Amino acid sequence: MDLSSALHLAIPELILAVSTLGILVYGALRGDKSAGTVAALCGVALIAAAFAAAFGGHGKVFNGSFIADGVALYAKVFIYIASAVIIVLGRGYFERLNNNRFEFPILVVLATLGMSMMVSAGDLIALYVGLELQSLSLYILAAFRRDDAKGSEAGLKYFVLGALSSGLLLYGASLVYGFTGSMNFDAIAAAAQANPQVGLIFGLVFVISGLAFKVSAAPFHMWTPDVYEGAPTPVVAFFAGAPKFAALVLLARTLNDGFAGLHDQWSQVMLALATLSFIVGGLGGLMQKDIKRLLAYSSIANMGYALLAMATGTAQGVQALLLFMVLYMIDTLGFFSVQMALSRKGVAVTKIDDLAGLSKINVKLTIVITVLCLSVLGMPPFSGFWGKFFVFGAALDAGYWGFAVAGLVASVIGAFYYLRIIKLMWFDGDKGEIDKSPFEAKWIAYAAAAFSFPVAMVALAWLYPLAANAVKSFGLN
Repeated sequence: MDLSSALHLAIPELILAVSTLGILVYGALRGDKSAGTVAALCGVALIAAAFAAAFGGHGKVFNGSFIADGVALYAKVFIYIASAVIIVLGRGYFERLNNNRFEFPILVVLATLGMSMMVSAGDLIALYVGLELQSLSLYILAAFRRDDAKGSEAGLKYFVLGALSSGLLLYGASLVYGFTGSMNFDAIAAAAQANPQVGLIFGLVFVISGLAFKVSAAPFHMWTPDVYEGAPTPVVAFFAGAPKFAALVLLARTLNDGFAGLHDQWSQVMLALATLSFIVGGLGGLMQKDIKRLLAYSSIANMGYALLAMATGTAQGVQALLLFMVLYMIDTLGFFSVQMALSRKGVAVTKIDDLAGLSKINVKLTIVITVLCLSVLGMPPFSGFWGKFFVFGAALDAGYWGFAVAGLVASVIGAFYYLRIIKLMWFDGDKGEIDKSPFEAKWIAYAAAAFSFPVAMVALAWLYPLAANAVKSFGLN
């Protein structure tokens, strides 16, 4: 394939890369007074990239290191849209804090470019380059509020532990290369099928460990509660959605393209991670009083469902993963948008108890939070129920009955803290008036709740076959 044809498949990445360079120069010349224009231009670049991905071609280029297939394009479209929403939320949030710097949207786009490379990675080098481009941008975003002690602490913790996870991944990649003689997933798959050596399996375990950190799966979750609590809220909303989706798609591609012959081995690792995530996320959330820390533990538990779907190694499992993560991302964006919409006397509402009596003050936001809580805990007919329904269906068809039951128990445990929030809002006494909600945060929260129900019922008729068609590129049964 000639260079022009190869670049044609990478149009979304080229749009993001070229746009970022141009916008960065513009921002550097104009300073922080250009923050609004920079945010708008970055948003336009992301939407343009989403359109390019939606109508993009399929193929492998650059000696198989870059893959444009159904799964990659599906993930890119939703990752780009989620990133654009984050830019909208961040613009208003930092403006209210008088910290409206032009670098924020540029860092979001750079992180998104890294995610885009991750979901299209066809070898271990592309995997690592994309992962590090995403990670370096996220480290800076975590500590974006330099005058905030908690934010700086969050950024430092994330950086140190992230460096450790990168070390694990690199060590695993070196073992894989040493035992197969190749970085390319297709060549690794052939070598693993012909001679599945113990050293290769050890390398795979280290690679999985490095990627498990990125999705905050237990026991690699240590950074999650502290970073969620300390980082700016729009940054946390970003962490909780798109980067995890990208890392999960990357992990699914690595396992199913590169190590399909070792499914019996890696499925056990994935099931162990899923079970630990259920336990840590469910029980850890019971003790939380801070909203963002609660959402951190909720995200750990939810990653368990995604890993359970991935462990099946079937087309149905990957399809369930793609559907679950899209629905989860929308609920997560809604939750953090609601938190940004709530403040008293200019101070953000951060404690769960501060939601008491909210129905007596702002019934619309109370309904939004109620809908999102019911969705995340998996109550029918909300979107979260359908996400878990597809995951459990894939797990049961693969014979993982015990692990499906563990997931159901985790949902019951999670129901306790979500139902407690609903009880506080509707039946307890209020804590005083809240400030007028910011326009963008309020309406994004409304949209997320509306999607959860009833829009999801209609959207799934489009999403389900879309995910099924995307998964065909993996060649699974």
